[in-house]
Amino acid sequence: MTAPVFVDPAAATAAVGDLVRVEGDEARHAVTVQRRQVGERVNVVDGAGARAGGLIAATGDRWMDVRIDAVSRDRDPDVTLVQALAKGGRDEQAVEAAVELGATRIVPWASDRAIVQWRGPKAAKGREKWASLALAAAKQSRRAIVPAVDDAVATRQLAARVGEAVASGARVLVLHEAVATPIAGLTWADADTPVWLVVGPEGGISDAEVEALVAAGAEAVVLGPHVLRASSAGPAALAALAALRGHWGGPVTTLGG
Repeated sequence: MTAPVFVDPAAATAAVGDLVRVEGDEARHAVTVQRRQVGERVNVVDGAGARAGGLIAATGDRWMDVRIDAVSRDRDPDVTLVQALAKGGRDEQAVEAAVELGATRIVPWASDRAIVQWRGPKAAKGREKWASLALAAAKQSRRAIVPAVDDAVATRQLAARVGEAVASGARVLVLHEAVATPIAGLTWADADTPVWLVVGPEGGISDAEVEALVAAGAEAVVLGPHVLRASSAGPAALAALAALRGHWGGPVTTLGG
């Protein structure tokens, strides 16, 4: 079994032989909730890719010392999920699963057909909820990268960001059931090309939205023969791309276990 992950900025500069102290909520969760003991192996990560593994040397009420014996850096492919706001918590389910499957950034999208809308204080609370879900999912899946969750964007803002992403070398894929190009049929000159996946709400992406995103440089693709819910389309696409581009099947990067 791989070692559990705890997030602390000290992992960014940790070296073999260092004694790293993890404090606050992360340490309380390790010591009080999970009841981790001296001598157990854990990984301390900084949320940006740095990973420091070692054995717990000592614990207190809200602190945990870890003697580092190995350091590494996770190099997850750059994959941004643009997830439309959706009812019934399906957008939150999508965020959680997408992070477990390798998303490195999440962009909430207030699409035309989204029933749920984030306005005023609700926008900040919604983003904070998604960020909390992303953190928990990253830790559960033993990742050293905790995906950032951006502020929600409207379609016009999204189209502008898509244009910027394409100009910088990214490939933007809009999932749509009414097109003929399958995601599985795409070819990749570079398997590590940054990718954006755009997923609509339960009511689907409007024709005007597809046109605006394609005009900005996106490609409209179909995921498969079935129409998936907003909660599963993005994660399914992430899994398909990971397999197609050869990102799955390598060794687990987590230290220890």
